Amino acid sequence: MHEISIYHIEVKGLMDEDAFNATSPLEVAEVQADPAATMFIICTDQSGLIGLVRHLHRQGLVLLSVHRER
Repeated sequence: MHEISIYHIEVKGLMDEDAFNATSPLEVAEVQADPAATMFIICTDQSGLIGLVRHLHRQGLVLLSVHRER
């Protein structure tokens, strides 16, 4: 459960990486952005991922997908 993994997360619309990281519990790195969706990566364990998903929700961002690298 405390295994560190790399997660690819996609949210609907554009997301300002700097503004998000200023308030986020974890720092994200933007990979791809267009008007339809923003994809970013994060390196964390499962509890960190859950905290980030909660933060996304509080920011009003719509979660489209979460993928863990193997």
